[in-house]
Amino acid sequence: MSQMSPTDVARQLGGGLLSFPVTHFDAQHQFLEAPYRQHCAWMLDHELAGLFAAGGTGEFFSLRPDEVGKVVRAAVAETAGKIPVIAGCGYGTAIATDLARDAEAAGADGLLLLPPYLTNATQEGLLAHIESVCKATSLGVIVYNRDNAIINEDTLEKLCDRNPNLVGFKDGVGDLELMMRVYARMGDRLTYIGGLPTAETFALPYLEMGVTTYSSAIFNFLPEWALSFYKAVRARDRETVMTGLRDFVLPYIALRNKGKGYAVSIVKAGMKAVGRDAGPVRQPLTDLTPAEFSELQGLIARVQG
Repeated sequence: MSQMSPTDVARQLGGGLLSFPVTHFDAQHQFLEAPYRQHCAWMLDHELAGLFAAGGTGEFFSLRPDEVGKVVRAAVAETAGKIPVIAGCGYGTAIATDLARDAEAAGADGLLLLPPYLTNATQEGLLAHIESVCKATSLGVIVYNRDNAIINEDTLEKLCDRNPNLVGFKDGVGDLELMMRVYARMGDRLTYIGGLPTAETFALPYLEMGVTTYSSAIFNFLPEWALSFYKAVRARDRETVMTGLRDFVLPYIALRNKGKGYAVSIVKAGMKAVGRDAGPVRQPLTDLTPAEFSELQGLIARVQG
Protein backbone atom coordinates (compact mmCIF):
# COMPACT_ATOMS: atom_id res chain seq x y z
CA MET A 1 0.00 0.00 0.00
CA SER A 2 1.38 3.38 -1.00
CA GLN A 3 2.22 5.82 1.78
CA MET A 4 1.76 8.81 -0.58
CA SER A 5 -1.50 10.47 -1.50
CA PRO A 6 -2.31 10.91 -5.20
CA THR A 7 -1.79 14.66 -4.84
CA ASP A 8 1.62 14.19 -3.22
CA VAL A 9 2.68 11.76 -5.94
CA ALA A 10 1.66 14.17 -8.68
CA ARG A 11 3.44 17.07 -7.01
CA GLN A 12 6.67 15.11 -6.68
CA LEU A 13 6.56 13.85 -10.26
CA GLY A 14 6.19 17.39 -11.57
CA GLY A 15 9.35 18.55 -9.84
CA GLY A 16 12.01 16.48 -11.57
CA LEU A 17 13.02 14.08 -14.32
CA LEU A 18 11.14 10.79 -14.74
CA SER A 19 12.74 7.42 -15.37
CA PHE A 20 11.17 4.74 -17.56
CA PRO A 21 13.40 1.66 -17.15
CA VAL A 22 13.55 -1.00 -19.82
CA THR A 23 12.42 -4.49 -18.88
CA HIS A 24 15.22 -7.07 -18.90
CA PHE A 25 14.78 -10.29 -20.90
CA ASP A 26 16.96 -13.29 -21.53
CA ALA A 27 17.57 -14.78 -24.99
CA GLN A 28 14.21 -16.59 -24.76
CA HIS A 29 12.46 -13.31 -23.88
CA GLN A 30 11.77 -14.26 -20.26
CA PHE A 31 11.78 -11.54 -17.59
CA LEU A 32 15.01 -11.33 -15.59
CA GLU A 33 14.19 -9.86 -12.18
CA ALA A 34 17.68 -9.61 -10.71
CA PRO A 35 19.23 -7.56 -13.56
CA TYR A 36 16.09 -5.42 -13.69
CA ARG A 37 16.39 -4.63 -9.99
CA GLN A 38 20.10 -3.89 -10.40
CA HIS A 39 19.22 -1.45 -13.17
CA CYS A 40 16.60 0.26 -10.98
CA ALA A 41 19.17 0.53 -8.17
CA TRP A 42 21.66 2.13 -10.58
CA MET A 43 19.02 4.62 -11.64
CA LEU A 44 18.29 5.46 -8.01
CA ASP A 45 21.90 6.55 -7.57
CA HIS A 46 20.91 9.57 -9.67
CA GLU A 47 18.46 12.41 -9.06
CA LEU A 48 14.97 11.31 -10.07
CA ALA A 49 11.39 12.34 -9.31
CA GLY A 50 9.74 9.03 -10.15
CA LEU A 51 10.19 5.58 -11.68
CA PHE A 52 7.64 4.15 -14.14
CA ALA A 53 7.67 0.36 -14.05
CA ALA A 54 6.40 -1.58 -17.08
CA GLY A 55 5.73 1.59 -19.05
CA GLY A 56 6.05 2.01 -22.79
CA THR A 57 9.85 1.86 -22.72
CA GLY A 58 9.46 -1.17 -20.44
CA GLU A 59 7.50 -2.95 -23.21
CA PHE A 60 4.19 -2.99 -21.31
CA PHE A 61 2.46 -3.89 -24.58
CA SER A 62 4.34 -7.19 -24.80
CA LEU A 63 4.02 -8.29 -21.16
CA ARG A 64 1.45 -10.74 -19.86
CA PRO A 65 -0.72 -9.27 -17.08
CA ASP A 66 1.02 -11.42 -14.47
CA GLU A 67 4.40 -10.25 -15.79
CA VAL A 68 3.35 -6.62 -15.34
CA GLY A 69 2.76 -7.46 -11.67
CA LYS A 70 6.18 -9.09 -11.37
CA VAL A 71 7.92 -6.06 -12.88
CA VAL A 72 6.03 -3.64 -10.65
CA ARG A 73 6.75 -5.67 -7.52
CA ALA A 74 10.45 -5.80 -8.41
CA ALA A 75 10.53 -2.02 -8.85
CA VAL A 76 8.67 -1.41 -5.59
CA ALA A 77 11.01 -3.72 -3.69
CA GLU A 78 14.13 -2.12 -5.10
CA THR A 79 12.91 1.46 -4.78
CA ALA A 80 11.88 0.89 -1.14
CA GLY A 81 9.93 4.14 -0.92
CA LYS A 82 12.78 6.40 -2.06
CA ILE A 83 10.75 7.78 -4.97
CA PRO A 84 7.24 7.04 -6.28
CA VAL A 85 6.78 3.95 -8.44
CA ILE A 86 4.17 4.37 -11.17
CA ALA A 87 2.85 1.15 -12.68
CA GLY A 88 1.90 0.67 -16.31
CA CYS A 89 -1.79 -0.08 -16.85
CA GLY A 90 -3.85 -0.57 -19.99
CA TYR A 91 -5.58 -2.85 -22.51
CA GLY A 92 -9.38 -3.13 -22.35
CA THR A 93 -11.28 -1.92 -19.31
CA ALA A 94 -11.60 -5.35 -17.68
CA ILE A 95 -7.85 -6.04 -17.81
CA ALA A 96 -6.96 -2.44 -16.98
CA THR A 97 -9.04 -2.44 -13.79
CA ASP A 98 -7.51 -5.77 -12.76
CA LEU A 99 -4.03 -4.35 -13.35
CA ALA A 100 -4.91 -1.22 -11.37
CA ARG A 101 -6.00 -3.24 -8.34
CA ASP A 102 -2.95 -5.49 -8.58
CA ALA A 103 -0.60 -2.49 -8.81
CA GLU A 104 -2.13 -1.07 -5.63
CA ALA A 105 -1.73 -4.43 -3.89
CA ALA A 106 1.89 -4.54 -5.08
CA GLY A 107 2.66 -1.24 -3.36
CA ALA A 108 2.84 1.04 -6.40
CA ASP A 109 2.24 4.74 -5.80
CA GLY A 110 0.35 5.50 -9.00
CA LEU A 111 -0.75 4.33 -12.43
CA LEU A 112 0.10 5.35 -15.97
CA LEU A 113 -2.98 4.47 -18.00
CA LEU A 114 -1.87 3.64 -21.55
CA PRO A 115 -4.33 3.51 -24.49
CA PRO A 116 -6.69 0.53 -24.85
CA TYR A 117 -5.60 -2.15 -27.26
CA LEU A 118 -6.45 -1.57 -30.94
CA THR A 119 -9.94 -0.08 -30.77
CA ASN A 120 -10.98 3.48 -31.45
CA ALA A 121 -13.72 4.93 -29.27
CA THR A 122 -15.91 7.98 -28.76
CA GLN A 123 -15.16 10.57 -26.10
CA GLU A 124 -17.97 9.04 -24.01
CA GLY A 125 -16.40 5.61 -24.30
CA LEU A 126 -12.94 6.86 -23.35
CA LEU A 127 -14.41 8.75 -20.39
CA ALA A 128 -16.10 5.58 -19.14
CA HIS A 129 -12.90 3.56 -19.59
CA ILE A 130 -10.68 6.03 -17.74
CA GLU A 131 -13.24 6.54 -15.00
CA SER A 132 -13.56 2.80 -14.45
CA VAL A 133 -9.82 2.59 -13.83
CA CYS A 134 -9.88 5.61 -11.51
CA LYS A 135 -12.69 4.09 -9.47
CA ALA A 136 -10.98 0.69 -9.29
CA THR A 137 -8.15 2.07 -7.15
CA SER A 138 -7.23 4.75 -4.65
CA LEU A 139 -3.93 5.34 -6.46
CA GLY A 140 -3.26 8.48 -8.43
CA VAL A 141 -3.90 7.95 -12.15
CA ILE A 142 -2.02 9.61 -15.02
CA VAL A 143 -3.81 9.34 -18.34
CA TYR A 144 -1.58 8.92 -21.40
CA ASN A 145 -3.14 10.90 -24.25
CA ARG A 146 -1.98 9.30 -27.50
CA ASP A 147 -2.79 7.07 -30.46
CA ASN A 148 -6.37 5.74 -30.18
CA ALA A 149 -7.05 7.32 -26.76
CA ILE A 150 -6.99 11.07 -27.34
CA ILE A 151 -9.36 12.93 -25.05
CA ASN A 152 -10.22 16.60 -25.36
CA GLU A 153 -10.39 19.24 -22.66
CA ASP A 154 -14.15 18.78 -22.14
CA THR A 155 -13.76 15.06 -21.43
CA LEU A 156 -10.75 15.68 -19.22
CA GLU A 157 -12.61 18.29 -17.18
CA LYS A 158 -15.51 15.90 -16.56
CA LEU A 159 -13.08 13.18 -15.49
CA CYS A 160 -11.27 15.54 -13.11
CA ASP A 161 -14.53 16.76 -11.57
CA ARG A 162 -15.68 13.20 -10.86
CA ASN A 163 -12.37 11.49 -10.04
CA PRO A 164 -10.11 13.25 -7.50
CA ASN A 165 -7.42 10.61 -8.03
CA LEU A 166 -6.97 11.57 -11.69
CA VAL A 167 -3.87 13.66 -11.08
CA GLY A 168 -1.80 13.62 -14.26
CA PHE A 169 -1.97 14.16 -18.00
CA LYS A 170 0.81 12.78 -20.18
CA ASP A 171 0.87 14.08 -23.74
CA GLY A 172 1.99 11.76 -26.51
CA VAL A 173 0.23 13.58 -29.34
CA GLY A 174 2.22 16.74 -30.00
CA ASP A 175 -0.90 18.77 -30.81
CA LEU A 176 0.15 22.13 -29.35
CA GLU A 177 -3.30 23.63 -29.69
CA LEU A 178 -4.92 20.74 -27.82
CA MET A 179 -2.23 20.88 -25.14
CA MET A 180 -2.81 24.59 -24.63
CA ARG A 181 -6.59 24.10 -24.49
CA VAL A 182 -6.09 21.42 -21.84
CA TYR A 183 -3.74 23.54 -19.76
CA ALA A 184 -5.92 26.64 -20.07
CA ARG A 185 -8.92 24.66 -18.86
CA MET A 186 -7.34 22.57 -16.10
CA GLY A 187 -4.39 24.69 -14.95
CA ASP A 188 -2.80 23.43 -11.75
CA ARG A 189 -5.46 20.74 -11.23
CA LEU A 190 -3.11 18.29 -12.99
CA THR A 191 0.57 17.51 -13.31
CA TYR A 192 1.57 17.56 -16.98
CA ILE A 193 4.17 15.18 -18.42
CA GLY A 194 5.82 15.27 -21.82
CA GLY A 195 5.44 11.86 -23.40
CA LEU A 196 6.38 12.17 -27.05
CA PRO A 197 9.09 9.78 -28.29
CA THR A 198 12.48 11.22 -27.31
CA ALA A 199 10.74 13.86 -25.20
CA GLU A 200 13.91 15.93 -24.90
CA THR A 201 13.17 17.32 -28.36
CA PHE A 202 10.01 19.06 -27.17
CA ALA A 203 11.00 19.81 -23.58
CA LEU A 204 11.74 23.53 -23.90
CA PRO A 205 8.59 24.61 -25.80
CA TYR A 206 6.46 22.34 -23.63
CA LEU A 207 7.85 23.94 -20.48
CA GLU A 208 6.31 27.22 -21.63
CA MET A 209 2.91 25.45 -21.63
CA GLY A 210 3.24 24.26 -18.05
CA VAL A 211 4.75 20.83 -18.76
CA THR A 212 7.46 20.75 -16.10
CA THR A 213 8.67 17.19 -16.59
CA TYR A 214 8.96 14.44 -19.15
CA SER A 215 9.74 10.75 -19.54
CA SER A 216 13.38 10.27 -20.44
CA ALA A 217 14.14 6.94 -22.09
CA ILE A 218 17.70 8.16 -22.70
CA PHE A 219 18.18 8.15 -18.92
CA ASN A 220 18.43 4.35 -19.16
CA PHE A 221 21.92 4.56 -20.65
CA LEU A 222 23.08 8.19 -20.27
CA PRO A 223 21.70 9.29 -16.89
CA GLU A 224 24.19 12.09 -16.27
CA TRP A 225 23.62 13.52 -19.74
CA ALA A 226 19.83 13.24 -19.36
CA LEU A 227 19.86 15.02 -16.01
CA SER A 228 22.14 17.78 -17.27
CA PHE A 229 19.86 18.34 -20.25
CA TYR A 230 16.76 18.42 -18.03
CA LYS A 231 18.32 20.99 -15.72
CA ALA A 232 19.20 23.15 -18.74
CA VAL A 233 15.57 22.94 -19.86
CA ARG A 234 14.25 23.98 -16.44
CA ALA A 235 16.76 26.85 -16.37
CA ARG A 236 15.64 27.87 -19.88
CA ASP A 237 19.27 27.67 -20.96
CA ARG A 238 18.56 27.68 -24.68
CA GLU A 239 22.21 27.49 -25.73
CA THR A 240 22.87 24.32 -23.73
CA VAL A 241 19.60 22.77 -24.84
CA MET A 242 20.27 23.49 -28.51
CA THR A 243 23.79 22.11 -28.22
CA GLY A 244 22.39 18.90 -26.72
CA LEU A 245 19.82 18.65 -29.48
CA ARG A 246 22.36 19.16 -32.27
CA ASP A 247 25.10 16.95 -30.82
CA PHE A 248 22.99 14.01 -29.69
CA VAL A 249 19.20 14.16 -29.68
CA LEU A 250 18.56 14.98 -33.34
CA PRO A 251 21.08 12.44 -34.72
CA TYR A 252 19.64 9.92 -32.26
CA ILE A 253 16.14 10.62 -33.60
CA ALA A 254 17.34 10.20 -37.18
CA LEU A 255 18.69 6.77 -36.23
CA ARG A 256 15.52 5.91 -34.31
CA ASN A 257 13.42 6.74 -37.36
CA LYS A 258 15.17 4.13 -39.49
CA GLY A 259 12.92 1.36 -38.16
CA LYS A 260 9.35 0.93 -36.95
CA GLY A 261 9.26 0.43 -33.19
CA TYR A 262 12.81 1.65 -32.75
CA ALA A 263 11.75 4.10 -30.00
CA VAL A 264 12.14 1.12 -27.64
CA SER A 265 14.75 -0.87 -29.57
CA ILE A 266 17.24 2.00 -29.61
CA VAL A 267 17.05 2.33 -25.82
CA LYS A 268 17.93 -1.32 -25.31
CA ALA A 269 20.72 -0.88 -27.85
CA GLY A 270 21.96 2.09 -25.83
CA MET A 271 22.02 -0.09 -22.73
CA LYS A 272 24.14 -2.64 -24.55
CA ALA A 273 26.45 0.08 -25.88
CA VAL A 274 27.30 1.27 -22.34
CA GLY A 275 27.86 -2.26 -21.03
CA ARG A 276 24.49 -2.70 -19.29
CA ASP A 277 22.85 -5.18 -21.69
CA ALA A 278 19.13 -5.66 -20.95
CA GLY A 279 18.62 -8.34 -23.58
CA PRO A 280 16.56 -8.23 -26.78
CA VAL A 281 13.23 -6.55 -27.38
CA ARG A 282 10.22 -8.82 -27.58
CA GLN A 283 8.47 -9.50 -30.84
CA PRO A 284 6.94 -7.91 -32.81
CA LEU A 285 9.68 -5.32 -32.18
CA THR A 286 13.10 -5.91 -33.73
CA ASP A 287 16.56 -4.95 -32.53
CA LEU A 288 18.83 -2.52 -34.34
CA THR A 289 20.99 -3.91 -37.13
CA PRO A 290 24.76 -4.19 -36.48
CA ALA A 291 25.40 -1.10 -38.62
CA GLU A 292 22.78 0.90 -36.74
CA PHE A 293 24.17 -0.28 -33.41
CA SER A 294 27.64 0.85 -34.45
CA GLU A 295 26.26 4.26 -35.37
CA LEU A 296 24.61 4.54 -31.96
CA GLN A 297 27.87 3.60 -30.24
CA GLY A 298 29.54 6.52 -32.04
CA LEU A 299 26.87 8.95 -30.93
CA ILE A 300 27.12 7.84 -27.31
CA ALA A 301 30.91 7.99 -27.33
CA ARG A 302 30.73 11.56 -28.62
CA VAL A 303 28.67 12.85 -25.69
CA GLN A 304 30.47 10.72 -23.10
CA GLY A 305 33.68 12.52 -24.04
